[in-house]
Amino acid sequence: MPAHVSRTPRYVVVVGAGIVGVSTAIWLRRAGVEVTLMDRGAPGQGTSYGNAGVLAACSMVPVTGPGLVAKAPGMLLDRSFPLFLRWSYLPRLAPWLAGYLRHANAADTRRIAEGLTPIVGDSVDQHRALTEGLAAAEWVRESDYVFAYESRTAFEAERFTWDLRREAGFVPEIIEGRAVRDYDPAFGPRITCLARLTGHGYIRDPGAYVAALAEDFGALGGTVVQADMQDFEVEDGTVRAVLTDQGRFACDAAVVSTGVWSKPLMAKLGLSIPLETERGYHILFEDAEGGPRHPTMIASGKFVATPMARGLRCAGMLEFGGLDAGPSEAPLALLRRKVAEALPHLTYAGEEEWLGHRPAPTDSLPLVGQTGVAGVYAAFGHHHIGLTGGPKTGRMMASILTGQHLNIDTSPYDPRRFG
Repeated sequence: MPAHVSRTPRYVVVVGAGIVGVSTAIWLRRAGVEVTLMDRGAPGQGTSYGNAGVLAACSMVPVTGPGLVAKAPGMLLDRSFPLFLRWSYLPRLAPWLAGYLRHANAADTRRIAEGLTPIVGDSVDQHRALTEGLAAAEWVRESDYVFAYESRTAFEAERFTWDLRREAGFVPEIIEGRAVRDYDPAFGPRITCLARLTGHGYIRDPGAYVAALAEDFGALGGTVVQADMQDFEVEDGTVRAVLTDQGRFACDAAVVSTGVWSKPLMAKLGLSIPLETERGYHILFEDAEGGPRHPTMIASGKFVATPMARGLRCAGMLEFGGLDAGPSEAPLALLRRKVAEALPHLTYAGEEEWLGHRPAPTDSLPLVGQTGVAGVYAAFGHHHIGLTGGPKTGRMMASILTGQHLNIDTSPYDPRRFG
């Protein structure tokens, strides 16, 4: 895939005002490009609103590790495991699922991890660079990132994953026994082993952060519009405009960063992207006390508890069920139960429930770069690392569009890799 275009475009439309889109827009404005940032809703109110908020630099290992194929049926049937499926959706899911599970082996897991590391490995530095001199910087915090286990045995059962993290430079400090409560008294007696990583961070309110970035983009001279993109106007193989419910927006380059909703837009260009929604849930425990001091992955429940401006957000649970169905009760009920088990001292004033859609390609690698139509670029498919890797992706996109040299091999993210 070419690392740059022959000339810097004059007018760029960035479609999608989540973290990837606003990051791309800001870096392009800093390069002097005229940019319109477009979304059908308000900036930061889609998938970027409801994530765990962690700048999870170590999250370069995909879910599709060795042994997943054998474990998956049991996971789906185990009511205490945070994986859910709307069985009526299975026929539509099956082709994607088959492609996804084909990567559940050691060789592909290592290859994917090597591809994700440049996107996420310096997340805190990338967020700091993105927000330098901007009001949105107030939402960024540096912190530990903690993995909480019920036993040392449970930690060691994830040896393959931790070995890959160590190879990428993420070496945990192991805390056990009484030292667990000394480190953080929020943990109940079920938690007896912590793997602590320094050099991470979190966002105090992801939705407010992305909205603030969009305001900062406007202050830099960018244009923000609310419109629903419907098609591309292409002439002689080159994009000339994007067509929306609010009219035609002329451009000589367009960046599609609309998450899972990017799939039908790519289809208009003749690209069939194997992209599925992973329905993710969170509960914000408002005005919470007794929660962890740092973002913490509770391994037994596969959810992350993050202290935020409005309370403790617990995000996780995974459900396959498509874009159209409303929220299910079972994932939220299980999340509440797992939170109570791990954090027995938690008190709070109220709850906010949320359901969002993580964009999951079959190979767990985002799509970043030029499509088959000149001037149309993809920047989506970040699975569960969108907030972590958004600023780096935006910086990469701006470099590609303005012809700057990239010290990253972008071929693993080629949008045309699916044919």
